[in-house]
Amino acid sequence: MTEAQLLGDAVYAQLVDRIFTGALAPGAPLSVPALAAELDVSRSPVRDSVQRLVAEGLAVSVPHAGARVIEVDDTVIAQVMTVRRLLDGLAAREATERATAAQAAELRRLVEKQATEIEAGADPLADARLDLEFHTAVRDLAANPTLSDALHRLDAKAHLHNSGLWADESSRSIALDEHRRIIDAIEIGDAEAAEAAAMAHVAAVLVRMRRQARNR
Repeated sequence: MTEAQLLGDAVYAQLVDRIFTGALAPGAPLSVPALAAELDVSRSPVRDSVQRLVAEGLAVSVPHAGARVIEVDDTVIAQVMTVRRLLDGLAAREATERATAAQAAELRRLVEKQATEIEAGADPLADARLDLEFHTAVRDLAANPTLSDALHRLDAKAHLHNSGLWADESSRSIALDEHRRIIDAIEIGDAEAAEAAAMAHVAAVLVRMRRQARNR
């Protein structure tokens, strides 16, 4: 990987972190000159990163106004989670059918890493990253690029909308238990149970998101 590519990835990662933590709020402008000056880099990697955010579904390009962080309302997120529930279930089923014992053990390691983070205290950004890492690992095992790409785009919107859940200790612990149920099924080779556990997890996350919204 070239130095320019490494810089581009680093800039992109910083912008994603800012979006997920709320430093760049929904609807916030993504000014290439301003961000380049703030990050102390040239405009080129920032411009490429903003275009990547648009492609990944974290930003939208507004005619005559540039790019902005996407705004996801409750109706859109309900639609996103409904589709994600079905696709995550399919990914878990296919992952179970393909996973080796060593690959299942690696998934277990990721879940226990999440448990360690929870015990260490609230870190919403770290928890969001670990959640995405776990789900991405399951989808990678499914070895279905079309499925993984669709889920990656849905994840971006879901994490943007539910970042507040990672600051709630109860929600974090519940999500960990749900992840463990998914890996329990994968480890024993029960594809049907893995699919059901993954679908139940997404459905439950949507319920918790709605409860959180009502408590604002």
